[in-house]
Amino acid sequence: MKSNEPSKIKYFTFESFPQDKLNHGIFTRQGGISPDSFSSLNVGESAGDTRENVLENRKRIFNNFDRPLSSIYDVWQIHSDEIVYTKNPRSSGSKHIKADAILTDSKNVSLFMQFADCVPILVFDPNKNFIGIIHAGWQGTIKRIIQKTIQFMQENFLCKPEDIIAGIGPSIGPDHYEVGRNVVIEIEDKLSDLPAEVLTNNNGKIYFDLWKANRLLLEKSGVVKIETAEICTACNLQDWYSYRCEGQKSGRFGVFFGLK
Repeated sequence: MKSNEPSKIKYFTFESFPQDKLNHGIFTRQGGISPDSFSSLNVGESAGDTRENVLENRKRIFNNFDRPLSSIYDVWQIHSDEIVYTKNPRSSGSKHIKADAILTDSKNVSLFMQFADCVPILVFDPNKNFIGIIHAGWQGTIKRIIQKTIQFMQENFLCKPEDIIAGIGPSIGPDHYEVGRNVVIEIEDKLSDLPAEVLTNNNGKIYFDLWKANRLLLEKSGVVKIETAEICTACNLQDWYSYRCEGQKSGRFGVFFGLK
């Protein structure tokens, strides 16, 4: 990934994504106005930051691409395998749809999601001019949301997996994501073709590799062009929010994706 720092805002972009066709960025926690534990570019209200702070932080992100905040389409993320396709921005004041993948082929829509340890995955089909953001924590991963998204693109928009470019963004890394026996059982059941490769035992503690799991799921779907950031949110709190490390007061970092 490439680091970008216009003014005080810092964000990362995937080097495999064509810059002439896309506006995209995985934004760090730097460059906003939120105080205290939210410092500073927090884009989520769920932990207690004010709506005014969150809106200002989001505006700063959108202004970075000369996009109006009114072009946003975001969802209520619930760790599901629900997918939404849209050709229009979300109307101001309208109720959020519950989903964890958003897709569009409209240049008038700016896709936006928020994260704090879960995996942001961006997908782009340059032939169909089709983009999407996927939110994949452990629950979304074992529900195979990324595979279902690729299947949705194939069945509804005739996208070919071999044409799709995918980016796996900053999230909690395999050395920090310890999981309990209940999660291990779910992984062994729902990802029965993967557990030997995505679970490691270190001194009696089990760790789940979300990066590898989602990469393997992409590969099983036929996607071959995959860039992985390999940036751990828990290791780099100066740049990223981490729910695992910061708890209930953790902010959320933003991911922006739009067609030029």
